[in-house]
Amino acid sequence: MNDSQAAPEDEVDLMKEIISLCKQRGFIFQSSEIYGGLKSCYDYGPLGAELKRNIMNEWWRAMVHEREDVVGLDASIIMHTDVWKASGHLAGFADPLVDCLVSKERFRADNAPRPEPGDELTLTCADKGQAKAYQKAIQERFGVELKRGGKTLQGLKVIDEETFGFFQDDSGDAVESFPYRGYVSPEIGSPFLSDERQFNLMFRTSLGPVDPVQQLAKAIEGKTLSKDEARELIEQKIGENAVYLRPETAQAMFVQFANIQQALSLKVPFGIAQMGKSFRNEITVEHFIFRSCEFEQMEMEYFVEPGTQKEALDFWKDKRLSWYQRYANDPSKFRLRQHEPDELAHYADDCYDIEYEYPWGWGELEGIASRTDYDLKKHSESSGVRLTYFDQEKENPETGKKGVRYTPYVVEPAAGATRTTLMYLLDAFCYDSPRPDAKGNVKTRRVLKLHPRLAPYKVAVLPLVKRDGMPELAREIVQQFFNSGINAKYDEQHQVGKRYARHDEVGTPYCLTVDGQSLEDGTVTIRDRDTTEQERIKIDEALQVVAGRLAES
Repeated sequence: MNDSQAAPEDEVDLMKEIISLCKQRGFIFQSSEIYGGLKSCYDYGPLGAELKRNIMNEWWRAMVHEREDVVGLDASIIMHTDVWKASGHLAGFADPLVDCLVSKERFRADNAPRPEPGDELTLTCADKGQAKAYQKAIQERFGVELKRGGKTLQGLKVIDEETFGFFQDDSGDAVESFPYRGYVSPEIGSPFLSDERQFNLMFRTSLGPVDPVQQLAKAIEGKTLSKDEARELIEQKIGENAVYLRPETAQAMFVQFANIQQALSLKVPFGIAQMGKSFRNEITVEHFIFRSCEFEQMEMEYFVEPGTQKEALDFWKDKRLSWYQRYANDPSKFRLRQHEPDELAHYADDCYDIEYEYPWGWGELEGIASRTDYDLKKHSESSGVRLTYFDQEKENPETGKKGVRYTPYVVEPAAGATRTTLMYLLDAFCYDSPRPDAKGNVKTRRVLKLHPRLAPYKVAVLPLVKRDGMPELAREIVQQFFNSGINAKYDEQHQVGKRYARHDEVGTPYCLTVDGQSLEDGTVTIRDRDTTEQERIKIDEALQVVAGRLAES
């Protein structure tokens, strides 16, 4: 595909353009928009559903259909509560949350900015009015009057790792000092913060016809309880029927390891892949669909013999990086980043992130983790079911005979379909260099240069006018594409130049135009989205030409 030619940064806010395009052209809408919307929840419109499905289909084809050693799974979203106890999600799947005492922003402490001792703490507000209001609130609550300059508030500085202070004018000594938590609020940079509190990221609901609220009401009727007693009773009654929406798809692949291995007589190394919805009660939701409460994952657990996990990790990190680059206009915007030792999850002995250069900076796109044998052992211990593999051909070092049993190690490439959708929208969006249109007017074209395999529509068929038999012939051509499983779009609305522009914006790689000559000699014009070049081809060969270009892309 051709490289995108983006407009200068001062001419376009890429995220605003993407969000606008997604709504205008039917890719992504705010959920429940007519009721004011629901934070971090989105609906995928006709084109968004096609784009996301195409991405997931390409992932499934590469990870399952093109490999002999990987099989698929489609597991239930709701699983036994003991699964989450064994995996550690119920006990440890929580974020430390902090409230800004000035702006009331609630955020994750582990991802907050961390100014160092000696750094000035400038509070940056949305506008002058907000700065004035926050200045007053700080003065009333903390007894210091910060210096206001436009939409910023100044006068605070980090003294040491545990203290920040208020410095008036150029004074070298702090007029007032306050406890410093080591970080500030992401929104305005405020160090005036609440204590940290744990917040569970799993969505809890109940299974069964019995209403847990009614059970709870009966249990507390007529009782006088302390705060701790009341909490314990509430947890007990709600917990009797509690289930959780899965926060990841991975655990089902560990739980079903033995069933799948035995049913298909699989030999290590082999993988189990799954795509599906996951749910996390995220507090920090940001950047459109980059981080949301409901999302779709594409994960694979690759089971290997202990001692070979590094080789498998090296293979999959490179394999997954090349997969993303294959469908991108700009492969240089991807990179691999190895986790530092203090970043690794407790179950991992190594991990790489595939990162993409988003408009706000580098961010995670996919993680490839070497999870050791932690998950299989935890579920084996908790369930009492042996989750091991018996290798009949390998020599047992203890007996010298063939046959050894071991718990496989796991390498996990874990991707998000929603985040990948956003990434390819960002990668594809561009403004072409100004060029004259058919009338000689110089215009800048807005284009979504999606890879043809990912594009919602592969081809659009356009009758030049809505008469003289052109619509009927165009619909016959569209039907040929439908019959061959290629998603095509019949489009007769507006002048043909506007239709070209519309399909450029939604990423349709090819447009076929039926005109008067088509009725005379059985040919149509095929237009390429990226180059805008046109050529005439035979109608009888149109399907073959488009299918061939898709296969070669």
